[in-house]
Amino acid sequence: MGPKTSPFDLSKCARPNILALEPYRCARDDYKDDGTNILLDANENAYGPGLALSENGKLPGATSNSSIDVDLLGLNRYPDPHQLDLKQGLCNLRNTHTHTSKSLTPDNLFVGVGSDEAIDALLRAFCIPGKDKILTCPPTYGMYGVSAQVNDVALVKVPLLTVGFGLDVPAIKSALSADPTIKLAYFCSPGNPTGSLLKKEDVRQILEHESWNGVVVLDEAYIDFAPEGSSLAEWVTEWPNLVVLQTLSKAFGLAGIRLGSAFSDPAIARLFNSMKAPYNIPNPTSQIARAALSPKHLEVMSKNKELIIEQRNRLLKELPKVPGVGKFLGGEESNFLLVEMLDAPAEKGGKPSNETALGAYEGLAEERGVVVRFRGKEHGCLGCLRITVGTEKEVDRFLGDIKTVLEGIFKSTGKLEAKEEEKRENEANAVVA
Repeated sequence: MGPKTSPFDLSKCARPNILALEPYRCARDDYKDDGTNILLDANENAYGPGLALSENGKLPGATSNSSIDVDLLGLNRYPDPHQLDLKQGLCNLRNTHTHTSKSLTPDNLFVGVGSDEAIDALLRAFCIPGKDKILTCPPTYGMYGVSAQVNDVALVKVPLLTVGFGLDVPAIKSALSADPTIKLAYFCSPGNPTGSLLKKEDVRQILEHESWNGVVVLDEAYIDFAPEGSSLAEWVTEWPNLVVLQTLSKAFGLAGIRLGSAFSDPAIARLFNSMKAPYNIPNPTSQIARAALSPKHLEVMSKNKELIIEQRNRLLKELPKVPGVGKFLGGEESNFLLVEMLDAPAEKGGKPSNETALGAYEGLAEERGVVVRFRGKEHGCLGCLRITVGTEKEVDRFLGDIKTVLEGIFKSTGKLEAKEEEKRENEANAVVA
């Protein structure tokens, strides 16, 4: 039997914006979790789930051999499509009344498969493919751009201020005034990879834009590592044009259950809840998330968060003592730090260097089993590594290993060809998370 013939031509059948996509490069593509590597690259919670677990990883009171206490007998039934109890737990967490006397209710909420589902839902709800645009402020989280491309939505980029990585409010307002096809403005607070909390007053000025008919999206994935009361989630009760994204992946240490939320005015939440797949939150995810929001488990999350902040402060103090480490850029409000690598020790006049940063990134991973993130090709991030805060033992090892790797780089005289160096920098920088 000869080869089958068909007029099918993928290059002409699929949408051009989809054909132009590169496969998602995630945190584990280059260096796997083989049980020996120290993973300081994906901003996960190194102290584990924010759950009160026994030593063998079970929830106290578990009645089966399962490592989680979920209703396995109920898995033949579709999950609750509305998730009101879960939504109420998230509202209770954010109803601090720091920014308003009003209270969030489940009507203010959409819950999805990580924040990524909400990022995509916003584009599908507000942007006409091939016509509308979104505004982003580099350096920022890469999935805004990826999701925009999937939806055939163009990007307008207004870079963050290079000192402190704050919003360039006049430039943002000007861009919004000039182009009514911009429907969404995505802001990250604390920023990724900057670690900087945005100023409430800056956000207010954009919300108050006198002519722009669009939505301000504030991504607060790392908000629990910032000072108490920093979240603006409850502000959606005051601003119908504000959406605040959050996740249980970071401070709660529950990246594996993929639970994100979008706080908004009830009218926008209704749009999202009308668009979503009917049963988008699996039963086990919902049960674990609700447990995590109960007082006993919130206490564990809080203790783990304090341990992370303690190690973050330690890195801030100890890392600059390592020859070849430069300044911290951005803020100190997250579970990671953005720091420069220099082409020579500072006392010898060293300057930020992507070559050194790439060498440190590769050397740490390949020679020492410590994985961080190269961000040197991002706006304002020349020579920068983004380093997730690990456990005390992980930070011990990291501080010793980065000192050794940088010493080796400065002793070496071999230089890469410029083209090869550029290729490797681009590949290392292309990881989205």
